[in-house]
Amino acid sequence: MKKYRPAGLPSLLIVVLGFLFFQGSVLHMPFPVAGQPAANTTGWSFPCDPKHIERYTAYRTAKPPVIDGKLDEEIWAKIPRSPRFVDLVTGEPTIHDTRAAICWDADNLYIAFWVEEPFINARLTNHNDLIYTENDVEVFIAGKDTYYEFEINALGTRYEAFFIWKEAYEKGGLGANPIFALSNPKVKEFNGVGFRKHPRGLRYGSWDFRFPGLQSAVFVDGTLNNDKDRDRKWTVELAFPWKSMKEIAQADQRALPPKNNDQWRIDFSRFNTYKEAAPSTDHGGWAWSSHRVWDSHVPECFPIITFSGKTL
Repeated sequence: MKKYRPAGLPSLLIVVLGFLFFQGSVLHMPFPVAGQPAANTTGWSFPCDPKHIERYTAYRTAKPPVIDGKLDEEIWAKIPRSPRFVDLVTGEPTIHDTRAAICWDADNLYIAFWVEEPFINARLTNHNDLIYTENDVEVFIAGKDTYYEFEINALGTRYEAFFIWKEAYEKGGLGANPIFALSNPKVKEFNGVGFRKHPRGLRYGSWDFRFPGLQSAVFVDGTLNNDKDRDRKWTVELAFPWKSMKEIAQADQRALPPKNNDQWRIDFSRFNTYKEAAPSTDHGGWAWSSHRVWDSHVPECFPIITFSGKTL
């Protein structure tokens, strides 16, 4: 493409004006280009803006919810829900409403999703089928050197994986566990999705991990796999036992269950096979807190969850 050059301006002046324009553009860019580390002078090298990472207080529940997916227990009406999910990359509003909520007790971490969906579809039925190729919701629970990925579709099919940063793999002693052993064909090197220059480098992922004692359930308010009518939503209810998070808590010896005011990083997202019609910039992935890159595997961008000892 040819560049327009105004007639009569000296070459040096053109260069100076061009430099000032470029500098002004950079200074006013609120977020980095998707897929590239954030460029600033504060030492922050991740794609999300740290000032915009969402925060949430998770309260205790005196009565554990029944994990049936219906979310009709009193606790889910009393505790705060997340803001409406936004586009994972741009942070812009999304066409359908998606929200999540968290509560806990001495035994479990409880998570709920409300997923507005006019045409609910799901067909994959085997554990660790690639349900992210359908519509799903996802939870990532991060520790200091590890994080766990959970996905579920409207049929209740689960997908699970567990990731360990390569530089922490040996010193953490996790290689002694056959589930994480490099000789296990279900353990592979992983370098992220869109953010492939993470400061911590490579990680090992185990697709042989199953979260012990995990309970999950889905309720469909509509007719699954029938686009002849309009559906309302599907809801998800999860219970993650604290006693099964020892690999997540190991590196920093965090308390299980958490103590009052302990903070964890937990991510919540939704992925769709469809996108909102143009001119929307819908990327098909929505999240509680935007990562500003097409990649859920950036724990530094996960929402900050503070666990309160207060019971609701």
